[in-house]
Amino acid sequence: MAIAEQTISDRIHGVLDALTRAERQLAQSVLENYPASGLGPLTALAKDAAVSVPTVARMVQKLGYKSYSEFQAALREELRAKVKTPIAKHDTWAEAAPSGHILNRFTDAVIDNIRLTLGQIDPDAFDHACDLMTNQDHHLYIVGGRITHTLAEYLFLHMQVIRPNVTHVQSTSNTWPHYLLNAKEGDVFVIFDVRRYENNTLKLAE
Repeated sequence: MAIAEQTISDRIHGVLDALTRAERQLAQSVLENYPASGLGPLTALAKDAAVSVPTVARMVQKLGYKSYSEFQAALREELRAKVKTPIAKHDTWAEAAPSGHILNRFTDAVIDNIRLTLGQIDPDAFDHACDLMTNQDHHLYIVGGRITHTLAEYLFLHMQVIRPNVTHVQSTSNTWPHYLLNAKEGDVFVIFDVRRYENNTLKLAE
């Protein structure tokens, strides 16, 4: 496989034998939570792997990247490629069913919605949100509404693996004061809701 076609995981496995003990410890940490582990700040990755910041910088260079930001850019490109994969599969589905079949019509609608959503995301705002959610200096609270509580729980399950100090706030609003009493300035809240927004969820966000 050409180096340009390699994933970051492939590169790590390719240089594993040449890494120092601390770098192997870091590599194992990255692979355990791959690819989410590399989306946060450099300091957060170092802390999670219990290694120094220079260790992260050295391993990134051994993987062929000039900087941690270049490493993250490659990782995000991998994620974008994975998003495109289901879209490419649509041609296969079309061969198995008429274009007017519910499977194809539903697939077209879902893909259009995903494209529209991704097209409206500000990359800088997205990166800032990732930095906030992975900053382990502040507690992370995840809240869902009556309809969106399953999405909140799904994010909570993944964030538990990535970082400590994560709380899933129950969707029933009468329990919220208990959680708010423990919240401190600088803590981060991720709140899920869909239009028309629930009044209680809006009040919590405010």
